[in-house]
Amino acid sequence: MVKLSVNINKIATLRNARGGELPSVVEAAVKIQEFGAHGITIHPRPDERHITRKDVFDLKPVVTTEFNIEGNPHRDFIDMVLKVKPEQVTLVPDADDAITSNAGWDTKKHQAFLSEIISEFKNAGIRTSVFLDPETGLVEYAAKTGADRIELYTEDYAKNYRHDRESAIQKYAETAAKAGEFNLGVNAGHDLSLENLKYFADHIPNLLEVSIGHALISESLYMGMENTVQAYLKRLAKW
Repeated sequence: MVKLSVNINKIATLRNARGGELPSVVEAAVKIQEFGAHGITIHPRPDERHITRKDVFDLKPVVTTEFNIEGNPHRDFIDMVLKVKPEQVTLVPDADDAITSNAGWDTKKHQAFLSEIISEFKNAGIRTSVFLDPETGLVEYAAKTGADRIELYTEDYAKNYRHDRESAIQKYAETAAKAGEFNLGVNAGHDLSLENLKYFADHIPNLLEVSIGHALISESLYMGMENTVQAYLKRLAKW
């Protein structure tokens, strides 16, 4: 079964809009795992507009499944991840002021930069994933960085799913297949939802994990968190 990691950034966004501790990102992480999710994802940014540095350390002892920390590998981010030692770190090249992630790495251009950073994480026993646009030509260079996995940036798939899902999935399936040739695991995330997830999961080879936040948290406002997590798990089931 493809694993579901729930990104809880939006829980922190809601808390920060009011101040105080409600809703609690720690309690949310505990409950989401109880409801069956296989992991918790966070994406702390330098301005702490959602997940804060304190959240990162508070979450570490309560994430008993898989802890995935995403972010642009500035030195402060690298040092924080090395202290926390999550199961996985996902490197994302977003600008500090980006509302959300909007592009993957040019792994050819940044191969040396990524290789140096990834070696630090791997020496600490942390699995590494590189955020990647669905371009087969980038996969070889992603492998050369020493990364364990790629994470496919799926916004374009989500935008085009209703119009022509067969066309929308094609370059993702090709990139995932190429990753398999280089023994890279495949993760995916960005704008995946209850509507488009099953088709994606059924057609992407070597898919190991999806990281979903905005849609899942939004849908849980109508359906309840437990029902929503269970609905996502059913989309990922292979039977």
